[in-house]
Amino acid sequence: MVTETTGATPAAKRSRTGWLVPAGLIFISIIPVIFGSLRMAELTGGAAVTPTNQRFFDSPIPVLIHIPAAIVYSLLGAFQFVPSLRRGMRGRRNWHRIAGVILIPAGLLSALSGLWMAVFYDLPKDDGVILLVLRLVFGTAMTASIVLGIVAIRRRNFVAHGAWMARGYAIGIAAGTQALVSIPWFVLVGPTNELSRAILMGAAWVLNLAVAEYFIRRRARRSASSRRLSGRSAALPAGASR
Repeated sequence: MVTETTGATPAAKRSRTGWLVPAGLIFISIIPVIFGSLRMAELTGGAAVTPTNQRFFDSPIPVLIHIPAAIVYSLLGAFQFVPSLRRGMRGRRNWHRIAGVILIPAGLLSALSGLWMAVFYDLPKDDGVILLVLRLVFGTAMTASIVLGIVAIRRRNFVAHGAWMARGYAIGIAAGTQALVSIPWFVLVGPTNELSRAILMGAAWVLNLAVAEYFIRRRARRSASSRRLSGRSAALPAGASR
């Protein structure tokens, strides 16, 4: 007799749920990806020089490094949060490791070129000293997070590696969050000034890091709980109910 199944299996549901996170991260990254691509086309296509883009034409190499590196880092990095891709198959190099070889240099190039532009480019309109300091702080934090993630994986500390890389990624995709938090302000209040722009940009960085920290700590609690349950199960006498 053939038994009909209704609904998806738990494994299928978990698989679909696992793809919600990268889908959300890609959605957040879409706006900076689009504007970054337009900027690349502007610089490489011989667009007219204006006061807004003058600094990019005066020194195009840093921005031509930053934009592709940031696009690769944000889009490819989103798939690092898919559990099935992280696990891979025993005895084979999985997606997580292969992608990491690309993501680590992309993340460092994105962070370091961003720091270079923050220091040496002329400040655009509505970008004041406060926002400059925030860029330097979070750009340095992103670089440090990636470096600490590299140190952790060399020590085979996978938990610390994942935590530091997640923090670096949260900072790296903050441009998308900054665009999303700025839209309500433009609609309800109007154009930003120097202070309000710094507050919105800083709030986006802090929000991303807060969300990343929440998931890092939740994963650590689950890991600790799993270890405790495994220890209790191993301590049971032979023949006891597990």
